[in-house]
Amino acid sequence: MRSGVPDAEDAPPRSGVRLGVDWGKARIGVAACDAEGVLAYPVETIPQGEAALTRLAALVGEYGATEVVLGWPTDLRGRAGVAATAMSGIPARLAQVTGVPVRLLDERMTTVVAARQLASAGRTGSGRRAIIDQAAAVAILRQALDIERHTGRPAGHIVTAGEET
Repeated sequence: MRSGVPDAEDAPPRSGVRLGVDWGKARIGVAACDAEGVLAYPVETIPQGEAALTRLAALVGEYGATEVVLGWPTDLRGRAGVAATAMSGIPARLAQVTGVPVRLLDERMTTVVAARQLASAGRTGSGRRAIIDQAAAVAILRQALDIERHTGRPAGHIVTAGEET
């Protein structure tokens, strides 16, 4: 323990499945992790539209998720960008519909990282487009898990139902 703050090794790890979400204009990528928060893996891609929140709520139930980590689009200075403005209200609605806390996590560069990983794995063209959103969701969730493992604290900013973003 340093200056009253527990080291990551001192903090008990949180348990419970978490879902990672990459919210896009056309598609929503979803990932999940195991209950110990060690492994993040792709789940599915949801088409954007009226049924998206309902499907996310169903996935929370199917996986028994304890929270959702939602990628929050920021500009290179860390401020909410145009895409975040377009997502205004989504985090609170997601918290309300799913019944679990939603954590906003800076998603800068996650799609770029996901695209590079898929390209290096030999995925190109339409094969990559079909899963890029899931890969970005995995990157978002993996980033949150890594932050928590290294700091001993959950990553991101928590949003509750009814809160403005």
